[in-house]
Amino acid sequence: MKIEEQKELVSGFKHLELLANQVVEGFISGMHKSPFHGFSAEFAEHKVYNSGESTKHIDWKLFAKTDRLYTKKYEEETNLRCHLIIDNSSSMYYPKLKNDEPFYHNKIGFSVLASAVLMNLLKKQRDAVGLSIYSDTYEYYAPEKGSDRHHRMILNKLEELLEKPKVSKSTDTVTFLHQIAEKIHRRSMIVLFTDMFQIGKNDALFNALQHLKHNKHKVVVFHVIDKKTEINFNFDNTPRKFIDLETGETINVFADTVKDAYEEKVNNYFKTLAMTCAQNKIKYVPVAVEENFEKILTTYLVEKQLFG
Repeated sequence: MKIEEQKELVSGFKHLELLANQVVEGFISGMHKSPFHGFSAEFAEHKVYNSGESTKHIDWKLFAKTDRLYTKKYEEETNLRCHLIIDNSSSMYYPKLKNDEPFYHNKIGFSVLASAVLMNLLKKQRDAVGLSIYSDTYEYYAPEKGSDRHHRMILNKLEELLEKPKVSKSTDTVTFLHQIAEKIHRRSMIVLFTDMFQIGKNDALFNALQHLKHNKHKVVVFHVIDKKTEINFNFDNTPRKFIDLETGETINVFADTVKDAYEEKVNNYFKTLAMTCAQNKIKYVPVAVEENFEKILTTYLVEKQLFG
């Protein structure tokens, strides 16, 4: 199946919202078997009907299926404000998908579906969600809101990201994280999806991440990677040309000659990221496109509980 056909499939009867809902429902159904079963109430859209309560909100369809009385929960107040940030630079479109691969097996597709999954939870809980997208420009901004129309607008924007970019776009994470920080005034959980490829010193990046924490925001960084090639460098020892997706620079090497040095440098970089984020009380979570979305969901649940 071609990428264009996959996008049509996602946007049609099996669109992004439905895929996200399937991921969430599958996760919820397995929660009672996991150490996170105590969080299952976070997802509750229903509560058991108690005798004497109003019957106005009883879910009769659910009664027909379960022979038990449940009432729908309606929360008037927004409990949480969450702002999603997606790095949309060219390196996020790695690896190049084969025709039979799902769209979420590269970094941008994974980030898009993960964002839709988190939006699904936020919607269930009547929480507000906002979205920022950046690359070499600040491409998109939507403030935190909780309406159905707002969710649909953001989902449509996410679906647009599934299209392959027409031009190379570099990463200017530092500049735009500072700009995003200035836009978020009310205390929020801020979730960033990025592959952490940026030009410049790490100090500038961490200063920008620290800026996101102003106004007592909670910051979660999902470091999105292709584990097979970006961490383990699993290439055969034939001559290969490696191309920088953002600058177009190329280098010709035999993989075996640089594998050990490359993996050592990458591992050290990851350790530095994890340590510095921990020192700054920023939640840092590496996630691989080869994995499912359980780590995303459990991280969200734990961090929401800590957010208070």
